Amino acid sequence: MSGGTDRDMDVRVRVPRQTRSSSSGDVNREEDGGREGDARGSGGGRDGDGGRDGDARGSGGGRDGLGAAALSSGARGAEALEPLISTVLDALAKGAKTRGGPIAPGHPEAVAAAVGEVFGEVFGAAGGATGTAVLDRLTELLAHGSADPADPACAAHLHCPPLAVAVAADLAVSALNPSQDSWDQAPAATALETLLLQELARLVGYDGQRAAGVLTSGGTESNLMGLMLARDRVLGAATGEQVELTGVTGRAARPRILTSAAAHFSVQRAAALLGLGEEAVLSVPVDRQLRMDTDALASMLDACVERGELPVAVVATAGTTDTGAVDSLRACAALAAEYGAWLHVDAAYGGGALLSDRLAPLLDGLELADSLSLDWHKLGWQPAAAGIFLVREAETYASLARRAVYLNPTDDEEAGYPSLLGLSLRTTRRADAFKIAVTLRTLGREGLGRLVDACHELALSGARTVRTHPRLELHAEPVLTVFLFRYLPVDADADEERGAEGKHGVAGKHGVEGKHGAAGKHGADGERSDRINAALRRRLLREGRAVVGRTELPGEGPGRVRLKLTLLNPHTTAEEVERLLLAVVAAGRAEEEEEEEAAAEMSEGVVLA
Repeated sequence: MSGGTDRDMDVRVRVPRQTRSSSSGDVNREEDGGREGDARGSGGGRDGDGGRDGDARGSGGGRDGLGAAALSSGARGAEALEPLISTVLDALAKGAKTRGGPIAPGHPEAVAAAVGEVFGEVFGAAGGATGTAVLDRLTELLAHGSADPADPACAAHLHCPPLAVAVAADLAVSALNPSQDSWDQAPAATALETLLLQELARLVGYDGQRAAGVLTSGGTESNLMGLMLARDRVLGAATGEQVELTGVTGRAARPRILTSAAAHFSVQRAAALLGLGEEAVLSVPVDRQLRMDTDALASMLDACVERGELPVAVVATAGTTDTGAVDSLRACAALAAEYGAWLHVDAAYGGGALLSDRLAPLLDGLELADSLSLDWHKLGWQPAAAGIFLVREAETYASLARRAVYLNPTDDEEAGYPSLLGLSLRTTRRADAFKIAVTLRTLGREGLGRLVDACHELALSGARTVRTHPRLELHAEPVLTVFLFRYLPVDADADEERGAEGKHGVAGKHGVEGKHGAAGKHGADGERSDRINAALRRRLLREGRAVVGRTELPGEGPGRVRLKLTLLNPHTTAEEVERLLLAVVAAGRAEEEEEEEAAAEMSEGVVLA
C-alpha cells in the first residue's frame, strides 16, 4: 500500500480529515472542528474586527502608508504587527486543520512538489500575490506541511511542543531584534541574560557568582565550547602554549577525548573542528541501559597514560538521545580529576530533570562538571533555539575572550558598560534568554517540574503497554521520557537473534534480550526484524498516521534496529500513547502481509515459468 498519497500537501484545497477505521490502529485524536474557531476566538475577538482585517489585507499589513515595508518596532510597530499576527494565527489554524494529524501524508517527493507549486504561485512571474495573501498562503503551507509535536502521535525526536507563553515572548524578541554582541544593541537583554544564567547556575549546583555561561543554539554548540575550553586548558598546560593562538602543534602527547558509545555525535564533530581529529575520540563501552561503563573508562584512561597519550576530556552524558541514560557523573568526575582531564557533561536532554524533585537525583554530581550543556528546547518547552552553556569557574573562559573595538572597547567596559561578546562563539546573537526567563517566572520550577513528571509518567505507561503486548518488545525501562522497543514479526527464524545475543551480550554491554528469552516471544530473524521495523515507520509517515523514531543499538550485525517514542507533550494521555503503539502494531502487520503477498506472487510466477 502506498497509503494516503491522494491527500498530498496541496493547501489550495481544504481537504477534510480522513476517517480512519479503528482496525488500522490509528490514534483516535479529537476532531479539529473547534480548533480554528478557538484560535480565532482567543485573539481578543479578531473575527469581529472585520473592517480592520480587510483594511490590512488590502493595504499590505500596515496602516501607516508603508504597507509590506512597515517595521515591527518603533512607536507604530505594534500597530503594524497586529493584523499580520491575526493573519498568521488564522493561517496556522487552517493549515493544522487540512493536515489533520501529526504530519501530512505523502512521500517526500510529493511534499516537495506541493511546496514548490505554492512557492511558485506566490512568487511567480505573473506578479504573485499582494498584501497579506503571501503571508497567509505560505504560513498555511508551513502549518500543513509541518510535523506537529503537540499531536499525541508525533513522538519521534527531542522535538518539544513549545509553550504558548514562550512563543509569545519570542515574538517580542523577534519584533525588537536585540543583538547580544554589544550592550548598546541590547541593554535590558544583556542584564537579563546575566541574571538568568546566574539562576540556572545555582539550579545546577554551581556558585552563581563564580560560574559563567552563555545562551547557545543547542547541545552541539555547547559541546563544542566545552571541548574547546578543555583543549585550551589541558593541552595548553601540557605544552605551556596558548593553544587558541598557536593551534595544536604536535609538540604535546596525542590528545584524547573519552566518551560513551551512546554519546551524541557532536563530540566527534567538535574534535574534528578543534583540530584534534575524530580519531582522538575514544568510545567507552556502555551497559544495557546505554550508560557509560566507568570501570571500562578507568581502564581506558590508564591505557592512554601507558601509551603516552594525554586525556584532555571526559564527556559524560546526562540523558542519551535514545534511552535517556544518565552516566555515573560522580564516578566520571573522580576519574577525570585523577587523570587531569576536563569533565564536560552533555545534559542537553537530561538537564530537564533538574526541574523535577522526583528525577533531579539522577543528576547527582552534575555540579562537579567543569562545563555542561542544557537545552531548554527539549525538556523546557521552548521554541528553538534555547541552548545553555555553563562553566563552573568563570576564569576557565579566558581563551574565548575577544576584543572588538567597535563592539566592546576597553574604555566602555571600564566605564561600566558590560559585554557578552567574549562568552560566545557567535557575534550576532538573539536574546534567547528572554523566553526562558518569562517561562521560569510564569510557571516556576515547580510548574515546569509537573510537566517533566507528566512526560515521565507517560513513558512509564507506554513501557507497560509494550511489555504486555505479544507483538512488541521493550528494550529497557524508561529513565526520563523516552524508550526503545520493536515490533516482533511472526514466524521468524530465531537464529539471528541468538547470534545477536552473542554479539551484544544479553547480560553485558548491548543486550537485546526479549521478554521470553534472547529469541523474543516469536523468535526474530535479525534482518527481517530490522527490515519490517524500518518499513513500518516509513508507512506511518507516508500515511500521515504517526511520527515514530528509529535508531540502532550499539554493536554490529542485524537485529539492532529499534523504534523509539520520545514523549514531550505533557498533555498527552496514557490512552493516546497506547493507541499510538497499536498503530505501530497495525503497520507492522501490514508490512508482513505485503511481504507475504509479494513472496506468494513470486512463488506463483516461478511455478508458472
